[in-house]
Amino acid sequence: MKVFVTRIIADFAMQQLHDAGHEVKVWTEKRNLTPQELIDHCQDADALLSVGSNKISAAFLEACSHLKVIALHSVGYDNVDVATATRLKIPVGNTPGVLSGATADTAFLLMLATSRKAFYQHKKIIRGGWKFFEPLVDVGIELTGKTLGIYGLGKIGYEMAKRCKGAYEMNIIYHNRGYNPEAEEKLGAVRVSFSELLAQSDVLSVHTALTPETEGMFNKAVFRQMKNNAIFINTARGGIHNETDLVEALQQGEIWGAGLDVTNPEPMKPDNALLEMPNVSVLPHIGSGTLETRSAMMELATQNIIAGLENRKIPYPVNPEVYSS
Repeated sequence: MKVFVTRIIADFAMQQLHDAGHEVKVWTEKRNLTPQELIDHCQDADALLSVGSNKISAAFLEACSHLKVIALHSVGYDNVDVATATRLKIPVGNTPGVLSGATADTAFLLMLATSRKAFYQHKKIIRGGWKFFEPLVDVGIELTGKTLGIYGLGKIGYEMAKRCKGAYEMNIIYHNRGYNPEAEEKLGAVRVSFSELLAQSDVLSVHTALTPETEGMFNKAVFRQMKNNAIFINTARGGIHNETDLVEALQQGEIWGAGLDVTNPEPMKPDNALLEMPNVSVLPHIGSGTLETRSAMMELATQNIIAGLENRKIPYPVNPEVYSS
């Protein structure tokens, strides 16, 4: 059968697909496919391995309802119309679990870099600004003993909390719909209301999915409820924070700093005001960006493809209800 892949993937993943008897076509241009191009390429395919931010919309799914499986090279699936895929009996698979550590490392990196204005200080050297020493200019803030607030304490949030607890003896609070007994037992985490999370966090790190409920959740009104010495970290999805409101909150001193691995939109434009702020650190969505993690993600994605093409239940479905009937 035929598999269409939207990015160049590792040789081992290509080999696994070939060894399973499938023909693979790869999009090699260094630009995103247009919606129509994605449809056109999938017309002749039996499976789609989607790498990147391709929109798997209702229009795409209706046009490509013949697909036997769609595998995402991501844990998030907010770019997929899951309801339509389910109605059309197309299983959609993701890559859960394997990127938790790498993404938590990125959140930790952004927290530490922001607390010491590291990105800004580096640019200062490049601009020739490392000259006269002034002891109270461009100073950061320390993290030891501070309170880390986690919005969405799942696997990634747990790994972030574990790092902060171990490195800086930070107090851990979190806001979830339910409790996280493991985090409470092993890290002393305390579940609090959303308003308490905002009021008590010295660092607030977002680790939730982008949903209609969370889209734009961190806005002007929310930033105003945070401490004026707080650091906001987002390694989840850019759509969860309102970027205009974030800029304003930083400019007006309503929060102290921000560390972002995700922006809205992506890619971020180089003239974005956030990039020139001394207490802001921005990365180009590299949360899972280690060789080990990206390889593990490709392994899970190819497992989903192969199982789907063999009419078996895919191992990592986001819509398992397609198998209920």
